[in-house]
Amino acid sequence: MSNRPDPRTARTDRALADAVLRLAAERPVSRISVAELTEAAGVTRPTFYHRYRSPLELLLRVLDTDLAEVYQREERWRAEEDPSSDEALRRATGELVDHVARFADVYRQTLEDPADRGVYEALVRHFSDYSLAFMARSTNPELPAGDRELMAQFVAYGFAGAIKAWLADGGLSRDDLVNAVVACAPVWWR
Repeated sequence: MSNRPDPRTARTDRALADAVLRLAAERPVSRISVAELTEAAGVTRPTFYHRYRSPLELLLRVLDTDLAEVYQREERWRAEEDPSSDEALRRATGELVDHVARFADVYRQTLEDPADRGVYEALVRHFSDYSLAFMARSTNPELPAGDRELMAQFVAYGFAGAIKAWLADGGLSRDDLVNAVVACAPVWWR
């Protein structure tokens, strides 16, 4: 038996991902029914429920997958470059901002409806996990000896808050957000 993925499964997964992104860019994911999602994807409801419990779960999986790819790219280039430089901080921040920009319409919808808070919370969780991993591998002598969970939450909510303000403003550029985040990054982050 082959270990290669079934192309039909891959097509179904792609169709569901495309459909949820398209619909979630138009309105909050909490207002998307499974029936309309499966119709837009061209799959059956049992197929959907075999994989996911809700459109929110599917959307989070799609966003998580993209963020995981962002982190993998960062790990590759950090292995080849000086990971402690200001340029590395700017580049890593830019990669995350590019993720948000790719899905800006989806993230903007989550600002409008309190029922979609799960998307924002997932973003904060990603940034918190990333912060903890960053601190664990950091050799920067300026990394304070505080509670790392608290520090990670502070950084995560700060970055997510900046993203929320950037999405809500609409007049700020990608570079405006990158510059603001880099300017506010703790000295030990470099």
